This record gives sequence, structure tokens and C-alpha cells, in this order.
Amino acid sequence: MLKTKKINDVFDMEVFTDDGNYFGDVEEAVLSTNKIFGWRVRATKRSYLNKVLGGAKGVIVPHQLVKSIGDIMIISKAAVPSYEDENETSTASTMRE
Repeated sequence: MLKTKKINDVFDMEVFTDDGNYFGDVEEAVLSTNKIFGWRVRATKRSYLNKVLGGAKGVIVPHQLVKSIGDIMIISKAAVPSYEDENETSTASTMRE
């Protein structure tokens, strides 16, 4: 039997990548024509997303990248923005000049 969840049950749920990294917390669902388009995930202090984004508050994860929703939400690591080290960033900006 297929178990379903109400959207209200998913709010403030912890989100992890399929690698096991803590990604953030679900803030809200993004709906499009009565279907879930994606999930807005808030970056928290201890999340990987906070380290990657810096000052941004979160990202929208497309629903296609969600692998499982239960006590936690598991998303594909393809949803994780790439993380560049500060040394790589400064080198890249120097090369553009």
C-alpha cells in the first residue's frame, strides 16, 4: 500500500543528500498547476548549504531530484550547488582580468 504525506507534514523537515550530508530544512512547497514543482530549502547554520551559499537564505530543489520523503527528505547530490574553494575563486577572478 502506498503511503502518502500531507504537505504540512513536510514543512521544517530535515533534508539530506544521498551521500548523507545535512543539506537544510524544508521551508515551503512550490506548486505549479496543482502539482509540486519543487521545495524551497532553507540554509541553516550547521548545513552544507550554508557553507556553499554564504549569505543566501536557501535554494529551490526540483521535485524530480527528491528521492524519498519519510521522517527526513533525501535528495540527489545533483541538487547540491558546486562548492569552490576561496583560493580557486580568487585565481579564477584574476584570470578574467
